[in-house]
Amino acid sequence: MMGDMSRWVFLLIVLCLLHKGQAIWLTVPATGTKCVSEELHNNVVVLADYYALSDDHNHLNPTISVKVSSPFGNTLYHKENMTHGQFAFTTTEPGNYLACFWVEHGHNPGVGSLTVSLEWKTGIAAKDWESVARKEKIEGIELELRKLEGAVEAIHENLIYLKSREAEMRSVSETTNTRVASFSIASLGVCVLAAVLQILYLKRYFQKKKLI
Repeated sequence: MMGDMSRWVFLLIVLCLLHKGQAIWLTVPATGTKCVSEELHNNVVVLADYYALSDDHNHLNPTISVKVSSPFGNTLYHKENMTHGQFAFTTTEPGNYLACFWVEHGHNPGVGSLTVSLEWKTGIAAKDWESVARKEKIEGIELELRKLEGAVEAIHENLIYLKSREAEMRSVSETTNTRVASFSIASLGVCVLAAVLQILYLKRYFQKKKLI
């Protein structure tokens, strides 16, 4: 029974990866910036479509500016005055990838806040399976098996990434514990030394005053 449950859980994870695409609705304020982010590891394909909409029917084609940055601050995509657009990239740095949207009032006079539809796909969900099917001349069950194979590879890569992050966090934790212990020992040594010096000083003081 436990084996059947494990297989069902594994299948559910695979199906989730096959459909890992996020449709997000963002409200971009009239002033300021609205950002979304996702933590990704190396060699992950990201594909996103965005579309700007206005609640005010007097502005049928509102425009926004878009900037996508890597965890180290490198600009991966930057466009201004766009109503609709698409960006795609392959990650080269592990960490949080940031996509920011803001309203350019110079091209949108009188416009308040805007709504942005963002479809964000990563990994296997961003792969063009129709092109793969045409190129390799596969279809039906064989194509679904290829998708499952890709999902399993994605799971394996995610596990490796999580394992490396766990090792990194463990190393940081051990280093922090060592530093805290060293600081505690040093603090205790300073306190003991200060107490000894204070006792010696008081002893000499009382001896000079001939109190002892």
